[in-house]
Amino acid sequence: MADTFLSLADLVKVNDQNLADIDVKDILDDAPFMGALAADTSSNGTDHKYLKETGAPVVGFRDPNTGRENEKSGDTLVTINLKILDASFNVDKALADAYKKGPEAYIAREAKRHLKAAFFVAEQQFINGTGNEADGFTGLADALALPNAMTHDAGGSTADTASSVYLVRTNADGTDATAITGEDGQISIDESVVQAIEDVANGGRFTGYHTPILGWLGLQVGSAHSVGRICNITEDAGKTLDDDLIYRALSLFPASRQPNLIVMNRRSLRQLRESRTATNATGTPAPRPTDVDGIRIVTTDAIVSTETILS
Repeated sequence: MADTFLSLADLVKVNDQNLADIDVKDILDDAPFMGALAADTSSNGTDHKYLKETGAPVVGFRDPNTGRENEKSGDTLVTINLKILDASFNVDKALADAYKKGPEAYIAREAKRHLKAAFFVAEQQFINGTGNEADGFTGLADALALPNAMTHDAGGSTADTASSVYLVRTNADGTDATAITGEDGQISIDESVVQAIEDVANGGRFTGYHTPILGWLGLQVGSAHSVGRICNITEDAGKTLDDDLIYRALSLFPASRQPNLIVMNRRSLRQLRESRTATNATGTPAPRPTDVDGIRIVTTDAIVSTETILS
């Protein structure tokens, strides 16, 4: 059975003043990596700081009556600046008021849809980082560009057909990859306000309900050995995903700090299954992969198959 940790779905408190039927767990079904990633609140409001051990103390043996110089460990202060996740929206007051279940139900329906879209955008940001939205927080792709000791190159070369697989270590200790939320994990859905809404596309204004939905998010990578990546996976012959590639990436992690999530898209999952079909004893189609050596596979649409070739 896969490990479960305090997740974003457990942590986020939707501060809902007037709306109903907001089910965060249901919304996170379309953000499977966020649902599997351990989560914690920031150390200081909209900033998160932690110490990362970057130097081990020097120890060893000595002869009797022979001293050794004292050596200390080294730490580096890491600061993560959280970014605002904004799912605020406007609806035409006339439309909302005409809804058969009333304006509150209309706004609640829109709020759920906006939250669902926002969490998928956040999932894209966790994985693709500033390559997804430059104004967002840094993600896995930012930490694992080439050259990097924790990034393995699959060797694909066809332009704009690449994808990546991420190997992630996450845990309840909060020392590795962790989703960080600001303001005590609160995503605030404030009271809807009637106001004049500017129609930017067509000019003029209309009367509408404005509903602010705001929260703070960021990603703590943890240590240099908390995450790994297989990049440049394409459809080129010999450059698709298989178990050998995954085991090469697993060998980059310390023996005592192996990852517990393997994050990939649907194309990579299909390639992995096809590689197993070709090598099994009977040649019959392999079942849909759910793990590699007990490490859970998480499939997400946030990883595309049109990445630029990394070099």
